[in-house]
Amino acid sequence: MLTVLVDYDSGNLHSAEKAFQRMADEAGAGDILVTSRPEDVARADRIVLPGDGAFPACRHALGSYGGLFEAIEEAVTHKARPFMGICVGMQMMATWGREYSDTRGFDWVPGEVVKISPADPALKVPHMGWNDLVIDQPHPVLAGVATGDHAYFVHSYQFRVADPAQRLAHCDYAGDITAIIGRENMVGTQFHPEKSQVTGLRIIANFLQWRP
Repeated sequence: MLTVLVDYDSGNLHSAEKAFQRMADEAGAGDILVTSRPEDVARADRIVLPGDGAFPACRHALGSYGGLFEAIEEAVTHKARPFMGICVGMQMMATWGREYSDTRGFDWVPGEVVKISPADPALKVPHMGWNDLVIDQPHPVLAGVATGDHAYFVHSYQFRVADPAQRLAHCDYAGDITAIIGRENMVGTQFHPEKSQVTGLRIIANFLQWRP
């Protein structure tokens, strides 16, 4: 069993690699590989796409690795390999990103990524720090995770899903903000599970054992 963390120079993957390797070891879920090679993605049993930074820059960077996105898309949409997007990796699953300029996403989970605009000026953007999750839909990746559990967020833009059934959880910050999305063999977290201690490690472990 091989889980690939896609490296396309979108942030430091060290903490994510450590968290996924720890939970893979505990769950007997095989190997974790950080790679930017399309051939590694093609042979992966599970794929994780992290992302830090602006939507357009991350989307462009991913597309600049010859054949990398195509290998991800083939594995996820045609071979139904389990997929997790993290932070901007989740946002790129949308139809559109509206950060700086309109940028096409993967269109795997219909919706758009827009700036957080709090009515209360006391609420700062970016939304940074710990926040409570509110579970909207049951899902195997959320087994053992309950409303009120904490996750660690760092973001200025939010994913507005077109279909509420594809929003698995949200948090409250200047209104409802999508925290977790899911559709078929795909899930995404706006927060960083690798930095979210017990809750994040639980979600990682569940993903590594998930069989859609």
